[in-house]
Amino acid sequence: MHHVDVVFYFADDPTRVYQLLQWLPVAERLDPVHRVGVVTRDRETAAIVTSQTTLPVYSAPDFADLVDLYRHLDAKVVLYCNNGTFNFQSLLHHQMMHVHINHGESDKQSMVSNNAKAYDRVFVAGQAAVDRHAAGLMEFDLARLVRIGRPQLDLRPDPLLTPSARRTVLYAPTWEGDADYNCYTSVDVFGPEIVAAILAVPDVRVVYKPHPKVTTSEVPAVRAGHRAILSLIEQAATADPEAGHVGVCQGDILAVFAGCDAMVTDVSSVGLDWLYLQTDKPMLVTDRHDDAERLRTDVPVSRCADIVDSGSLPDLTALLASRLEHDEHLLARTAMRHHYFDDLGVGDSTVRFIEAVGDLARLRDRLLGIEPPTDGGVGAVIA
Repeated sequence: MHHVDVVFYFADDPTRVYQLLQWLPVAERLDPVHRVGVVTRDRETAAIVTSQTTLPVYSAPDFADLVDLYRHLDAKVVLYCNNGTFNFQSLLHHQMMHVHINHGESDKQSMVSNNAKAYDRVFVAGQAAVDRHAAGLMEFDLARLVRIGRPQLDLRPDPLLTPSARRTVLYAPTWEGDADYNCYTSVDVFGPEIVAAILAVPDVRVVYKPHPKVTTSEVPAVRAGHRAILSLIEQAATADPEAGHVGVCQGDILAVFAGCDAMVTDVSSVGLDWLYLQTDKPMLVTDRHDDAERLRTDVPVSRCADIVDSGSLPDLTALLASRLEHDEHLLARTAMRHHYFDDLGVGDSTVRFIEAVGDLARLRDRLLGIEPPTDGGVGAVIA
């Protein structure tokens, strides 16, 4: 077993492993600078992660296993991409810096919780996330927040869509969440109607890319909505094979973006990823609660997007056709991108992330009275 500098810790089962998988390419960029290991608590999860990375993957099913593993790894920084219950077993280790990095940037209520107070630092994307923590938490030290952007958006996955002469509209809904307060999905309330409206736009290709947990949802209405959407797309593809209508239920959502001209999505990280990467293309945000004032207040990105709710749904076809011809929210989206992501360009977030991890590794050593290596040690930044 080798020593590592940084641990990516993930305690959940395979149903949530997508939260970690999106960080693995970033972890591989960090590894040449600060040695990285992945620590899992579930053996099935460990097998999946091992198949997706060349980084060392360790399994510590029991607490005693975790204590022994940390003693051998002697890591300096441990990174958490969710707030799983078993994170608190890892947090008991007092000779590492504990950092919450989350698995996306969104305006969902679950993005801010008192769990943030348990970590030494919380890496966030930009000012919008800072504001979210300030508004949502009492007695929280905002100095713990470190603005790094969104390193995953520096990656360029191979495109999943074949090129098309048609205008491509992406429908990318989120899942229902684990509680009513965190439910933003449109799949069950008007998902099929959204897809039918997009299909009615002249000269269009429809791409349906749901959140991974939509495809395994146990909520009857979500399951029914998902099946109805797939049926609509299948029928349209059969009627017009040249159109290229498709449902994409596997793969990286970022690999779908490049082939799309507009997107309809829910309140989720997908909308903000689009804002960052596809700033010059229209986006529409759904509102299952039909509460425009609440949406504008809680979800700043909705202020630079058209809203899809029960009132606007009947006119969605005409609205989409209009936006594909004339995008009147472009300037507002450009300003909103700055609010969420500062002025970061592609590659900048990865640099910030690596620097921030390095700073914490050095801080940890200083706090423990460990002298830095005489040759300066590892600390170069990979561009």
